[in-house]
Amino acid sequence: MPVNEYGQMIGESMEGYTPGELPSIDFLEGRYARIEALSVEKHAEDLLAVYGSDTPREMWTYLFQEPVADMEELVRLLNQMLARKDRFYYAIVDKATGKALGTFSLMRIDQNNRVIEVGAVTFSPELRGTRIGTEAQYLLARYVFEDLNYRRYEWKCDALRLTKGKCPALNLPSRRAAERLGFIYEGTFRQAVIYKGRTRDTDWLSMIDKDWPKIKARLEIWLRPENFDKNGQQYKSLREL
Repeated sequence: MPVNEYGQMIGESMEGYTPGELPSIDFLEGRYARIEALSVEKHAEDLLAVYGSDTPREMWTYLFQEPVADMEELVRLLNQMLARKDRFYYAIVDKATGKALGTFSLMRIDQNNRVIEVGAVTFSPELRGTRIGTEAQYLLARYVFEDLNYRRYEWKCDALRLTKGKCPALNLPSRRAAERLGFIYEGTFRQAVIYKGRTRDTDWLSMIDKDWPKIKARLEIWLRPENFDKNGQQYKSLREL
């Protein structure tokens, strides 16, 4: 670690450093998934099955919005999402069917420090637990580190709380999904957010550019076709690699 003229240890020099660019994705193509810039015209019909009232109620507990009642409300919601200047929303498309099965967003963008968050992750039951969803997350992370050259990639969710030796599962699926992908837990921000009339302690997780090569290699091994049977079921889990 560098030492300054006063004998104090300091961070590494960032001479020549420049701020990052904003995301600019038309589409990202994988083997199983395709990420497309969100479009009302292109994706609304499919996304009614993702955001609609027929979805399981429990999938909305830890999301900031509620399911929509009909197509009119969905179109209004999607237009509101697209009008935001601080977030960039994307549809996750199953390449085999061409159907949009979920959405996520690049958000809380700090260009000066090259920090960005993946959030508003809204996966249909059909998308959850599939290689399509995992590959979509891989494609977005690869874009963040290799195209945007950002230094830090974040994930946040409702915190796990330890109470008398027990750990209530406040959005445990989100925490597990993040860690499975390679995000590292960094700490809990207490009383960070109020939403849906309740308080939220927020768990912060991240991966940084130095982590990415190892995470990338692990994800690419898992995503190989030979790791799946004819029904798309994995032979080895990511945790085994």
